[in-house]
Amino acid sequence: MTRVIVAAGGGGDAVAAAMVDAALYGGETPAVVFSYAWDRLLVDPVPGPRGPANFRGLRPLTRSVRTVPADATAIAPAGSTLPRLAAELPQTFALIDPHHGAEGMVRQLEELVQYLEPDSVDLLDVGGDILARGDEGTLRSPLADALTLAACCELNFPVRLLVAGPGLDGELPAEVLRDRLGPAALTLGADHAAPVSSVLEWHPSEAAATLAATARGARGRCELSGAGAPVPLTEEGPVVYEADLDEALHRNQLAGAILATENLHQVERYSREICGFSEIDDERHQAGRLGGQAPPEVDPEAVLRQLDDFEADARGRGITHTTFRRLTEAFGISGTQRLELRALLLSSRPEQYQAPLWHIPSGA
Repeated sequence: MTRVIVAAGGGGDAVAAAMVDAALYGGETPAVVFSYAWDRLLVDPVPGPRGPANFRGLRPLTRSVRTVPADATAIAPAGSTLPRLAAELPQTFALIDPHHGAEGMVRQLEELVQYLEPDSVDLLDVGGDILARGDEGTLRSPLADALTLAACCELNFPVRLLVAGPGLDGELPAEVLRDRLGPAALTLGADHAAPVSSVLEWHPSEAAATLAATARGARGRCELSGAGAPVPLTEEGPVVYEADLDEALHRNQLAGAILATENLHQVERYSREICGFSEIDDERHQAGRLGGQAPPEVDPEAVLRQLDDFEADARGRGITHTTFRRLTEAFGISGTQRLELRALLLSSRPEQYQAPLWHIPSGA
């Protein structure tokens, strides 16, 4: 049985695809996961998504689609988590190249379908911002989702739209999404999160982390990076819903506008007009502020004092969990030092680690 799962936003959606693949199909032949190489500035200091020219060692699958094997490497200064995902997960990872706009992505999907002759194609989004209109004030990354949605809607092959963990990405709240969702397709459990346990020890995706945590039974309120509204960790968290693909396209103003785009610059222009910003512009500005300066060393004693203050404040706001990305942000530490911070906290207070999240105890 051959399957294709399109990871709507890349990164965390690609990790989630491995969980959903295990849940839906168990021991069947692992799916082909079609994903962006877009790891934001935590892994890749170069703004925007990577294309085939940014890698060495990709393998041709079709005329315009390349797979990312474990021994592939991103060409410096670019970076990518896809080769390591390919090394640690059984799925085959194929690279979305968005640089030729929605029309180019349709061609890639058509070639994949023609070559693989899959039994199914699923478009997977964690959190549900693919169901946005585009003008919601809490949206932070609409461009990637809109591109995959537009391309999948133009594909001459049935595509099932799946939304895992409504609201878990911290963009559109679950209550906003509720009437946009269809029936539940499955509920993820701890056994479905198990295949990605080692991945979430290093992968920076907060959406995949909260999805796996709720599948393992974590409940409470989780604070993500960006200091937005906390994300509820509830029984709804590990549920994967179906949604109507055509309705999503009709609602998503950016996806509808970019159907005929032929390059990424056009997509960005529409994003600025419709959503008020381009997430790639945001990355450009952030990269410019960082300026390539080496971050200062992490001071363990200072970090643990900051942790005490952070947790005391978080408890007062009813927060029960947070992510290591949020902690680096709160402590003023570079995101590139996230794994160093994680190792320090796990060695100092291992009882507070509720993989892959940091648990904030209720206190005396």
